[in-house]
Amino acid sequence: MGSQGPGEVKASVLHGVKDLKIEHRPLGQPEHLEVQIAVQATGLCGSDLHYFNHYRNGDIIVQEPITLGHESSGIITAIGSGVTNVQVGDKVALEVGLPCKECELCKEGRGHCKRGLTTRRSTVTSEQYLEVWKPREHADLERLPDNVSLELGAILEPLSVAIHASRRASLKEGNTVLIFGAGAVGLLCAAMCKVHGAKKVIIADIQEDRVDFAVKNKFADVRIVVPMRRYQAIDEKLSFAKEVAESVKSASTTGEVDAVFECTGVESCLQAAIYSTRPGGRIMLIGMGNPIQTLPISAAAHREIDLVGVFRYANTYEEAIKIISSGNPLLPDLTKLITQRYKGFESIPAAFATAGKVKDDDGNLVLKVFVDTKTL
Repeated sequence: MGSQGPGEVKASVLHGVKDLKIEHRPLGQPEHLEVQIAVQATGLCGSDLHYFNHYRNGDIIVQEPITLGHESSGIITAIGSGVTNVQVGDKVALEVGLPCKECELCKEGRGHCKRGLTTRRSTVTSEQYLEVWKPREHADLERLPDNVSLELGAILEPLSVAIHASRRASLKEGNTVLIFGAGAVGLLCAAMCKVHGAKKVIIADIQEDRVDFAVKNKFADVRIVVPMRRYQAIDEKLSFAKEVAESVKSASTTGEVDAVFECTGVESCLQAAIYSTRPGGRIMLIGMGNPIQTLPISAAAHREIDLVGVFRYANTYEEAIKIISSGNPLLPDLTKLITQRYKGFESIPAAFATAGKVKDDDGNLVLKVFVDTKTL
């Protein structure tokens, strides 16, 4: 049995560089297999910031106005007559990737990698309703248990990246791992390493406050502050990378690490990752930075170090919910990643401004900025 939704959706739409406009769009009743969701919690991601500040993200250039945000959760407010797996009032997390589930890549579990993947950008959109979502098996939305908040539900999306990366890393209990980048994704990767029984998690970043946060809140065991240096000549770059790698080896106490999660996309970090990894180890390429980089590739090839690409995620939400709701003592408190909270449409520009800073106007560390669009 279906239920009716409102006639209009309110959306914050990006029309150009830092050009956000609030729009009102028509919204009909949900069709047979559709649901409508009141988005109530949305986290701002690095890709959102790229689109907001540049109207592009790397090689992806925006072709038409876009609603930003893809880390969201909310409450189901209306369902179509054929929907039986969820009901009005359920808390759900939203997954924006829509694999076709028919092509060879989808059948291999790599639908997230195919060119032309369809997405629904959940976005910082509505104080009332988002757009329609069509529940399908393992796609679009996941019901949240009672002990999982809407904020944690929104964190499932970046946590899924970390879960996918940890799967690709083939981690073993007792491994020593290195995380380059102590932003939200790096910290979530560190958390997943903890859950998988890593003996030691080392985290490195140019921002001392971030690595201090990681160790203080038990995301990592050891911190490394990477010196802020920029070199032009390749021999100088590689010499610096080797210097950073020596710091990693000293921090590990056992020499080279078993795996590296490179979450920055910075050339010098990937260079240092190669020099830091043991023979037969793996480096996860997670950060999206400079698309063309100069690497000491022979240093990787001669020691059979695998460079493993990580793009988005696939089939992770069920595991993510189990991890978040299990009370696993190895899992750090993920709510601590939310360092700033904004409420309502009027606050969205300020939220984006804060998300692009290392510290907010009060001097507090910025990791993950959330926008609350619950109605009063």
